[in-house]
Amino acid sequence: MNKDVIYIEAEDDITDVITKIENSKEKIVALVPPKKAAVLRSIVNIKLIAKTGKVAEKAIVLVTTDPSIVKLAAATKIPVTKNLQSAPAVPKVEGEEVTETVVHEEVTEKNNDIVMQETVAEVNEEAPLLGKSGFLDDEIEKDEKEAISAAEIDESKTEESLGSAHKDEPEKAMARKDKKEKKPGIKSTNPFVRWIQEHKKLTIGGATLVVLIVVLGVWAFVIAPRATITVGIRTTSTNFSENVTFTEKLADEDTSTGKFYLEEKKIENKSEVEFEATGKKNVGEKASGDVVIYAFFKEAGTIPVPAGTLFTYNNLSYVSQKEDTLSWDGKTMSACENNGSPTIITSGCMVSGRIAVLAEAPGSSYNVSASNSGWNTVVSVAVYSDKAMAGGTDKTVTVVQQSDIDAAKAKLETANESVNKAKLLDTIPDDAFVIESSFKQTVGDVTSTPGVGEEVKDGEKAKLSVVTKDSIYVIDSTKVEEFIREKAKLAENFKIYEMNDPFIENFTKTDAGYVAKLKTSYVSGPKLTESDVVEVVKGKGVGTARQDLEKAYDGISKINIQTNFPWVSSIPNDNNKITVDIEVSEK
Repeated sequence: MNKDVIYIEAEDDITDVITKIENSKEKIVALVPPKKAAVLRSIVNIKLIAKTGKVAEKAIVLVTTDPSIVKLAAATKIPVTKNLQSAPAVPKVEGEEVTETVVHEEVTEKNNDIVMQETVAEVNEEAPLLGKSGFLDDEIEKDEKEAISAAEIDESKTEESLGSAHKDEPEKAMARKDKKEKKPGIKSTNPFVRWIQEHKKLTIGGATLVVLIVVLGVWAFVIAPRATITVGIRTTSTNFSENVTFTEKLADEDTSTGKFYLEEKKIENKSEVEFEATGKKNVGEKASGDVVIYAFFKEAGTIPVPAGTLFTYNNLSYVSQKEDTLSWDGKTMSACENNGSPTIITSGCMVSGRIAVLAEAPGSSYNVSASNSGWNTVVSVAVYSDKAMAGGTDKTVTVVQQSDIDAAKAKLETANESVNKAKLLDTIPDDAFVIESSFKQTVGDVTSTPGVGEEVKDGEKAKLSVVTKDSIYVIDSTKVEEFIREKAKLAENFKIYEMNDPFIENFTKTDAGYVAKLKTSYVSGPKLTESDVVEVVKGKGVGTARQDLEKAYDGISKINIQTNFPWVSSIPNDNNKITVDIEVSEK
């Protein structure tokens, strides 16, 4: 047979316990109280539990070792067990023998549910056996059998008495018995009591009606009444403007004089943007060839021609690829190219050399024919070409130029300033007062990919990346509000109901530090709370409550008191039944 285990909570009262017993679907109910369970320390409550068990035809078992509860259980003959695994037994009442009925239980666990199997055993020879519905059924049967036996004995004694008294007159005895059974009840001599006896149904109906009227009256005038009070307060809007200063040293802060500590918040952002390259560049092959250099020496001398020397021809530049030197010792005429020429020899010794040159830039325009004139150089030698310059080709590609980078950088700074500022503000706590105008963005190194003069392949875009350092100043918003409230200098019975977000204007750095103007506006009025209103009006008539509110507080523009039923003419004395709505309005 299954058992229902009910754990009694410390806050449960007797009504909760009885409800749990009645709601149980099992015939055996085990009650497990907590330590110091107040609900089971009353003999009245124990008797109610026992009676509930009898009415609901359930066997009640108390699972406890508390001696006070065990003693009360003994008085009401409720079985007790130390735990769910032990056999329950009806405790003995001190001074008398009470038979004990024991229910041996085996506890098994199936699907997380506790199933108790009961076996019935007798503790002593006089203990009654459990019935099918549990051990308490035996107690109920025992009580019922004792009552029936007593009735039968009384009836038997009555019949014996009648028989002995009227052995000779059995018919008369029977007649008297029938007459006694048919004898009507004795009526009272009190007219009121007699009327009640004669009109039992009407009396019961009237009494029921009176009870209903009383209950209805208690509900209507005690339980149901509620009140809603709307109080309008006249307020004034005031503009606030004060000069304030700032310091970057926490130790120098003095909010009483309007000097606030500036805390700098910083973040670093890396931004990228793609841009179109507009530069053009010829990346074809460069033309190359040789030039002849020569010089006339009237005396010994040396003319060096270093590698990288620039030679020009019709505004086309060529660069020497190796070093060369022209020199004469002033004596050896055989070293002179004009040796044997009487006309030229008088002007000196002519020495020449050949130098390989490469066009400064690619392009077919550097392919020029041999020419004895038109060549120049920065070195003090004469130049001419006896062979054509060749090999130059044209191939134009798109490249990054500096103007492209400058334009992309300006665009990136403009677009990212608001984005980076938003990122920075997200890192600042909500209770911080932000000085918006102190935001500063410092742009770091800019990197272009490809770089200046480098080719951008067809279908691709160049990319610009830049690192920025963003910063902004914040101050303690709580100290700002305290400063505003202190400077407002409101009367003691007035308060600020609403304050618009303060803001800083003209934030400027001077030689003495940062200065600015703190501005806002606030709404002030009489200091009145919901609890204040309740304390004034509760338990009073509607008219009296209105008058007392008007006297208690200045600046009240309206009072509206509404009750939930027409017959309710006073404010409940229960705070929970009073709703207060304070409306703030400006003049």
